[in-house]
Amino acid sequence: MPFVCSICGEAATRICARCTKDACDNHLCEKCLRCSDCCECDIALEEPSRPVHAPAALPPEPESAFPPPAAEPSPPEKADPDALMP
Repeated sequence: MPFVCSICGEAATRICARCTKDACDNHLCEKCLRCSDCCECDIALEEPSRPVHAPAALPPEPESAFPPPAAEPSPPEKADPDALMP
């Protein structure tokens, strides 16, 4: 009958000396034989190290086949009709 760690769910082969829950080697203190929930030792138990993958670099954005749109010209100013008459 397989046992699973009560903390992480991985295969467990031993039990905690205090609470008697199943614990894997990653969550059982070698010094006091207690699980990480019950351990009072000064040594901090660590989670199993998992490989950290750097995020994939995004490919550069393709350059457009079309040039960027030009700025719209400003509308011509309306001439003052009184200024044109003599």
